[in-house]
Amino acid sequence: QVQLVESGGGLVQAGGSLRLSCQASGRISSINYMGWYRQAPGKQRELVATISSGGTTNYADSVKGRFTISRDNAKNTVYLQMNSLKSEDTAVYYCNTGPTRAYLLRGAFDYWGQGTQVTVSS
Repeated sequence: QVQLVESGGGLVQAGGSLRLSCQASGRISSINYMGWYRQAPGKQRELVATISSGGTTNYADSVKGRFTISRDNAKNTVYLQMNSLKSEDTAVYYCNTGPTRAYLLRGAFDYWGQGTQVTVSS
């Protein structure tokens, strides 16, 4: 099983920036895609960005142009650079991994890390 540790969240004013990190460890040989999710209070968890091992990226429409996902394969770490933050970006952010993007879209994981809280004040 892969273990995931997210970090980098915090309190920021609207328009500000944060950079999240997620390090994977354990049975990482099967990692191809990595993705960032978020869950706001009272809402379902949503996938916001994915990146393949080759660097292909995809974004939810709500974050396109503001968020950038990247990864360091040598460190088994995925990052999420978040710029121009809005109050609606407030959520707990999680990462996860899978063999395909479709797998990440299904989001049916047995394991999630502890997440990192992002709070954007208006």
